Amino acid sequence: PVHPLWQSPLTIPGGSRQSPINIQWRDSVYDPVLKPLKISYDPTTCLHIWNNGYSFLVEFDDSTDRSIIVGGPLENQYRLKQFHFHWGAINDWGSEHTVDSKFYPAELHLVHWNAVEYPSFEEAVMEGNGLAVIGVFLKLGARHKGLQSLVDALPAVRHK
Repeated sequence: PVHPLWQSPLTIPGGSRQSPINIQWRDSVYDPVLKPLKISYDPTTCLHIWNNGYSFLVEFDDSTDRSIIVGGPLENQYRLKQFHFHWGAINDWGSEHTVDSKFYPAELHLVHWNAVEYPSFEEAVMEGNGLAVIGVFLKLGARHKGLQSLVDALPAVRHK
């Protein structure tokens, strides 16, 4: 499905590895060989929050392997570079991706890069195995203590 704000589907060369995707539950296949994804984040690697003009990003020190993911389908470990959110003007939609054509109010993207194969994030972005992004669908609910501290900091980055 096309996101309500988009006039037409994006036509980017590259085929089946492009965003957004609609995850079809009935087509999902369990892979017993897949190892668990291990997430190891050091909160002290958080550098700053900044507004890029259309969203806000929380950026991390990625000069060492202090905040990483490893395992799952990944052949190497990947360093956390930043996280950002996608959200909509109304609560009915906002996520970039969908499950069985259902939108979620928001989606968190944790962006990691392959520092084993590439010397910098900028170079990793250009490669097929350069990035690993964890997407988390968000629903409306009770106040979340961890997210609230981030929400409280947003007025400081109101402008680009």
